[in-house]
Amino acid sequence: MNVPFGSSTEYNRRRMRKDSIFKWVCFLSVAFAILVLGVLLVGILASGLPHLNMGFLTNLASRKPEEAGIKVALQGTLWIIGLTILISVPVGIAAAIYLQEFAKKNRINAFIQLNIANLASVPSIIYALLGLALFVRFMDLGRSIIAGALTMSLLILPMIIITTQEVLKAVPSSLRENSLALGSTPFQAVVKQVLPAAAPGIMTAVILGVSRAMGETAPLITMGQVFVSFSPENVGDKFTALPLQIFNWAGDPRSSFRDLAATAIIILLAVLLTLNAFAILLRNRFQRSR
Repeated sequence: MNVPFGSSTEYNRRRMRKDSIFKWVCFLSVAFAILVLGVLLVGILASGLPHLNMGFLTNLASRKPEEAGIKVALQGTLWIIGLTILISVPVGIAAAIYLQEFAKKNRINAFIQLNIANLASVPSIIYALLGLALFVRFMDLGRSIIAGALTMSLLILPMIIITTQEVLKAVPSSLRENSLALGSTPFQAVVKQVLPAAAPGIMTAVILGVSRAMGETAPLITMGQVFVSFSPENVGDKFTALPLQIFNWAGDPRSSFRDLAATAIIILLAVLLTLNAFAILLRNRFQRSR
């Protein structure tokens, strides 16, 4: 942009003024979001902490608020998340490695890549209906743990694939070239050089995917049940989960159950933070070992 010499000082002032306004707008937006989140957390803690005790963790769901607990819902959540991790993480990372490192640049692979990017933005209710039609009815798995885990895996696979691909792109090409120059095969170069360098970023992709799966309710509503009176023992059992239990209690007209929903939210946040902390520790360990 050509600016007359005499007005360059005024132009610089306008630019600095716009830059300052933009910084303040960003700061106020972040501050507002943090304030709203803080208010919500304070309200949840105030309503839920008085009901948090060992009985709440060990009791079954009940129509009486003083006897209600989340034992089965908590177990169902751990089953679903554990199976989702076992299914989606290996498949997602393997798909990302193939598409980024080995797939040829042709129309078919470009079409696959485009569809994966589109699937990452599909609402979770669409995956819920897909899981209901495919796993529950067509494959006749019923409303079981494995059906819920497969649906959750479909939900987070695009996110894991795309994020892992971006991490692999950031690995310097010199690592691949040096390994190939020393006689390694392309597979050996990826396994021995690229993956160790990309491991911290891949762990971040897993954290993002699992965090989303932990809080999703739509797929669980179509797969699970609100009241399950027994603890799940295998992947074919029926299940309930914390998001589903919270959804049910939050819609109850009695205030005592809404307080129990707040308590269950605290437990869900604690489980989510624990899993994230474990993944972050693994990521930091990979970073230190490099």
